[in-house]
Amino acid sequence: MPRSYKSFPRLFVEQPLSEHDAVKLGLEQTTYLLTVLRLGKGDSVILFNGRDGAWLARIVDPHRKGATLEPGLQTAHQTPASDLWYGFAPIKQGRLDYLVQKATEMGAGTIQPVVTRFSQVHRLKPEKLRANVIEAAEQCEVLTVPSVAPEIALTDLLAGWRAEHGLRRLILCDESAPAGSPIDRLRDLEGLPVGLLVGPEGGFADEERQQLLAEDFVVPVSLGPRILRADTAAVAALAVVQAIIGDWR
Repeated sequence: MPRSYKSFPRLFVEQPLSEHDAVKLGLEQTTYLLTVLRLGKGDSVILFNGRDGAWLARIVDPHRKGATLEPGLQTAHQTPASDLWYGFAPIKQGRLDYLVQKATEMGAGTIQPVVTRFSQVHRLKPEKLRANVIEAAEQCEVLTVPSVAPEIALTDLLAGWRAEHGLRRLILCDESAPAGSPIDRLRDLEGLPVGLLVGPEGGFADEERQQLLAEDFVVPVSLGPRILRADTAAVAALAVVQAIIGDWR
């Protein structure tokens, strides 16, 4: 999106977007625009829905129970959906919010919690994860919003991987992998669909690691000589994958 539009608030909406087709907001987004940002009739907002690109829209009816906006100019065409699957072991809430937001910023296409023995949190709220994804997309000018898949046990993920993901390789961030650069291992995956799995604080249990390494679709990589916190490892791993075989090239 051209940076000339960076000063306008950005809102994710579910409705289709096209020129002059009115969009009515719900109460929460209306309150945000009219009360928090103190916008009014004639003011402009960038709208996006993950399907139709970004649109510059004017507030045409600032009704406090549901403001109406009218898109007038498409400021950015829709970007292709990312094929990168990202799985993580849930961590405590504050850092969990950060982790999900950063995964969105770094270009994950699907975000899925994976429950392991040492996971710190169980029974996540999907609506909370989705809200964090949308907030990150709004703030960072992401047009393709990642999907949030239901949490799944690690054993179930591995058992159903081939049926669900076909030939997709699963890059495993493994502190027990041989130290050194992951570049060569990742370059071998160029052109293939991939997933990325980051474990919990304290790492995977021994039997979980054995189960992972027994699968022929799992590709273990090291993230260097230091032990990283789970949220740090997520950002580091996503950056490495995107730089070597992803959309940073």
